[in-house]
Amino acid sequence: MTPDDFLRGLFDRAVAVADPMQSLASALPPKPEGRVVVIGAGKASARMAEAVEAEWGPCEGLVITRYGYARPCQGIEIVEASHPVPDTAGVAATQRMLALLDTVGEGDFVLALISGGGSALLCAPVEGVTLAEKQDLTAGLLASGAPIGTINGIRKEISAVKGGRLAAAAYPARMLALMISDVPGDDPGDIASGPTVGHKGSAARALKALEKWGVTPAPSIKAYLQKGGDPVLPDDPRLTRTENVIYAAPSQSLEAAATLARDAGYAVEMLGDSIEGEARDVAAAHAEIAIKAAPGTVILSGGELTVTRRGDGVGGPNAEYALALAIALDGHANIHAIACDTDGVDGAAEVAGAVIGPDTLGKATTLTPQNALATNDAHSFFAFIGDQVVTGPTLTNVNDFRAILVT
Repeated sequence: MTPDDFLRGLFDRAVAVADPMQSLASALPPKPEGRVVVIGAGKASARMAEAVEAEWGPCEGLVITRYGYARPCQGIEIVEASHPVPDTAGVAATQRMLALLDTVGEGDFVLALISGGGSALLCAPVEGVTLAEKQDLTAGLLASGAPIGTINGIRKEISAVKGGRLAAAAYPARMLALMISDVPGDDPGDIASGPTVGHKGSAARALKALEKWGVTPAPSIKAYLQKGGDPVLPDDPRLTRTENVIYAAPSQSLEAAATLARDAGYAVEMLGDSIEGEARDVAAAHAEIAIKAAPGTVILSGGELTVTRRGDGVGGPNAEYALALAIALDGHANIHAIACDTDGVDGAAEVAGAVIGPDTLGKATTLTPQNALATNDAHSFFAFIGDQVVTGPTLTNVNDFRAILVT
């Protein structure tokens, strides 16, 4: 088995244990008596809906997922919309979801299926803010290098459905929210911007964050935030009938990969499942760790890295990490690595990530790796040398997966 094949096997194992068809049933209670409505949003939500109906049979409901991520369901309607920047399809589907929740009452049960990507897919701008203004704000935040927790905190302030508002809309029905975590720290309030979790932030904090990260909001958004917003706080009575459960998380996937590596005879060094920071900076730090590691070691890490857009290239945080790691290692012998997003989409590209080895830089016969990094064009670099990892929709999302193999 080649090093690339071994690393790809670790990644595939991490994805497999987070597949809702393999993991959701253990968290699902018996189907309640009476009316049951299933709703959801995220890149894994359609697969989650499929898993629910495999246990419960046909259900009433509506779930919003990313284009290309739909699954066949018996009763639950699956709507596809845009990610990472929202679109009109997401807005229309969200309004239909809210209308559906208007019909539930105290004796009804709502099952919410929440996963990463829901922040863009579940879209309902507050009154006075247009979709175009929210799209511009989202694009600016994604290019700013701000951590996902900060981005989601701002999104909550200008949404009629995030930050607990979805659960409030379902009240007084009983709600169980089953979640797949894709955020560092596994805070339920950060997953898909917490549509079923009370908001702990503030409009004032959102304004300070926008200023810190150099993002200028539309006048309507700034005016709304200056008025203080209208948050659903954690102690809001409308949240008392909602239970939030994270049933799959990055730590489980990393540990599954670690077990596979140990079974193959490798020592495992775990750097953590919640690493954040600029992709190129984290890569440089990990290169130093790898160079000092003993032969026969696998170094694993997860989390969510960011990219501050400096150029006009195509490259998500995993590809940028991989390229920066290759540059930092500079052809160091016997070190190979993989960096991929477990949802199969790195940034906005339909590519999971990339693999690197001692020969990575040497393959770039007509490209300058440093220039590709400087212009955020890592995906183009790896496409040229043939070292992209392309999975298609994985139907789950437990964030970034990184493995460094020292042979």
